[in-house]
Amino acid sequence: MSTNWNMANCLFEPQPLSSESESSDSGEESSDGHRAFPKSAISRASTMSGNNVLDQSTDTEVLLRNLPMANGNIAPSAYALPPASLTFRDLSFKLPDTKRWPCISKSKTVGRTILQPCNGHFDPGELVALMGPSGSGKTTLLDMLAMKKTAPYEGEVSVNGRPRDKRLFRRIAAYVGQEDIMPPHWKVREAISFNAKLKYTPVRTHRNVDAWVDVLLDSFGLGAVQDSLIGGIDVRGISGGQRRRVSLARGVAAHASLLFCDEPTSGLSATDAELCIRALRVISKRLCVTTVVVIHQPRTEVAELFDRLVLLTSFPGRMVYFGGMDKAQAYWANLGHPVPANVNPTDWFMDTATPGTRQDISEFLVKAFTQNEYPTLIDQVERQMLCKGLTMQDMLGSRSGSRPSSYGEGDGKSRKHSTGFCTQIGVLLGRKVRLTVRNPLALGLPLLVPVVQGIIVGYMFEGTGHKRLDRQVMFSFCLLTMLCLAGTMGLVVLINDRILMKYEASEQLYSEFAWAFSTQVVDVPIALVGALLNVAVMLFFAEMQAEIYRTIVLWALLLFFVYDSLFSFIAAVAADTRQAQVLASPCVSIFMLFNGFVVTKADAPSLFRWIFYISPNAYAMEAIAQKLAEADDSLAGQMLLTSFGIDATGDSKGIQVMLGMIVCLRFGQLIALKKLNHIQR
Repeated sequence: MSTNWNMANCLFEPQPLSSESESSDSGEESSDGHRAFPKSAISRASTMSGNNVLDQSTDTEVLLRNLPMANGNIAPSAYALPPASLTFRDLSFKLPDTKRWPCISKSKTVGRTILQPCNGHFDPGELVALMGPSGSGKTTLLDMLAMKKTAPYEGEVSVNGRPRDKRLFRRIAAYVGQEDIMPPHWKVREAISFNAKLKYTPVRTHRNVDAWVDVLLDSFGLGAVQDSLIGGIDVRGISGGQRRRVSLARGVAAHASLLFCDEPTSGLSATDAELCIRALRVISKRLCVTTVVVIHQPRTEVAELFDRLVLLTSFPGRMVYFGGMDKAQAYWANLGHPVPANVNPTDWFMDTATPGTRQDISEFLVKAFTQNEYPTLIDQVERQMLCKGLTMQDMLGSRSGSRPSSYGEGDGKSRKHSTGFCTQIGVLLGRKVRLTVRNPLALGLPLLVPVVQGIIVGYMFEGTGHKRLDRQVMFSFCLLTMLCLAGTMGLVVLINDRILMKYEASEQLYSEFAWAFSTQVVDVPIALVGALLNVAVMLFFAEMQAEIYRTIVLWALLLFFVYDSLFSFIAAVAADTRQAQVLASPCVSIFMLFNGFVVTKADAPSLFRWIFYISPNAYAMEAIAQKLAEADDSLAGQMLLTSFGIDATGDSKGIQVMLGMIVCLRFGQLIALKKLNHIQR
């Protein structure tokens, strides 16, 4: 037994729905283990037109693969998600504009209004078009509704008449932004499956993940390219329009009760745009998903798919219409500005609401809406604010509000992410391994470049193990220097990966800690192998003694982990690659300079001598120099140690300091990933 919610009147009316799995014409299992669709259901879907009502027994998958016409009434599925109404009151945004007065040294901040106070209410399962000219604040309004706006704004938003829970809101909501940010070596199917797995909640998902991904691939016209790479600037892949549809499918894959899309049809052909909006309509009606879409002047066939139109004018953003899409033409006609014959209605709405056009009546529309429609809208908003429905925690433990479910506190109903930490690591690690294997540069650069460098530099120091002690010290210095500089090559990759992580983590797909762990598990071993190959090749050419060989390898490994941690910390802190280079260069230069040989402790100014105690290069060089002096067993060795002020104090202090630096830098990296460089909107 399932139920439907009548949120408009705050009534809970149980109504029996026919289960999709209980139909006598349920179909048979296909060879791949997925249930075949019943012939009668396919027949019903293929004949949808006019005012035919699509009942609960029609499979959601059939509707998505055989998209209905705009005027087909689609009944909720037995697997419909818990309903979520969205109500907003006095939402407004001012952009801080700092201007310097000529006669005053201090800066004065003047607020520039982007969006004046807006009010409204969306019922569960509505497909809403949010339109307006440039500068109207439509994306700003969408970001505030989606809890994506990072800048301060005024007003309040409620879900089912309750304030949004910052911790749980992202679990019942999905956001598809304007940017299609995905790894270029990712495959289409993997991208959609990634979101489906990390947003998987058993009681909210009506199909297993693989079957649901199959449906989305077909419904968004991606089945033919499901095994193709996403692609990018340097990687050949799918087209820009297909990439846009992948982003949209990833948002739908989350099974969210609220879906926000910022210009999802940008870059799509008219036909593809209509296909995507039809798919969104089926999702909205069938699964009771409240969907808000920012869209630019859709053609008539696309506009008819929307239930509600919210139209804004610009400079500043103000509401000129809030109502049914099917009632908009009558509204303009009642104002004395009917849609001309053979003109796309949405084009006419936009032309009349855009300041500066020949058809501009934006001020008149604002005045008419404020006087005639706004009071009624305010009353509706106030009523809905008092109408209390399911809490977000209840929504995460029920389907269609029908049952409290056994998916309790201990199973993660109140946790921030849909899946546990181990699941997140498993999904992230699988993606990281696949992307690394497919990308020749991800393996070639960390492994081949150190080998080539080792051959070139090693050949320059060929036979150094049999030469004077000062030549051996110089060889050790060059070896450690190359090891330090090698990590700077990966800063660009680390920054780009972090940007992708920030976009995905903002959707609460996974935690920053899970991402950091899975990334290090793959990247660090590859870089470590490259470093060891570099050291081994150089030592092979130098023909160093076995005991010295072991000492150099030990300290080279410690130095590698210190600098790998340092560069990971810088990549987490820096805003971009340029800033990362600016931060990394002084750190590497100072540590290399204060290594006890380029600048000795005796020669260094007293103000800077403390740097020797935190310089990993100083500890490594001192330990290696001591070993070289012991192996030399001559007066020259002791003279070398004395001239550079090196005491035979053992290695324990250096090892402790370097291990401490590794721990502190890794901990700082995690804190920086969590607290810094959020996506600004």
